[in-house]
Amino acid sequence: MPGNPADMATVTVQPRPTPEERADTSAEIELDEHLSVFASTIEDWVTPRQSWEFTLHEGHDFGRTNNVEGRVLFVAGEQTSTVRFRLDQLDAVDDFTDELVLRLEEQDGISKAVRLTANGFDVEFHHILTFT
Repeated sequence: MPGNPADMATVTVQPRPTPEERADTSAEIELDEHLSVFASTIEDWVTPRQSWEFTLHEGHDFGRTNNVEGRVLFVAGEQTSTVRFRLDQLDAVDDFTDELVLRLEEQDGISKAVRLTANGFDVEFHHILTFT
């Protein structure tokens, strides 16, 4: 069950840009185990790819479990793209080797999706889940 202390991990994240007195101090935040697995899967996919970067940041709701935001950055030449999300918005992270699919806020078989590939990413706000 998410939220159970036995199912928690602690992650070190970058601080929010405010308040100023904490701007350079890392924060440790408790995170449900499944969200920790999602973050590790994203990190494992991004790490060997030179154009990609993944960072974790403290969310806006200070002192709350799962208060972690992820930022995925893609840089190629003069083009830079970023997608930010709260880790607790993730329902699944699927690593298909050549692409990584982040599924967010799934409801009734429809979700938001971010598909990362070697050449960038696509964002779908109305991704219909199909199972074969």
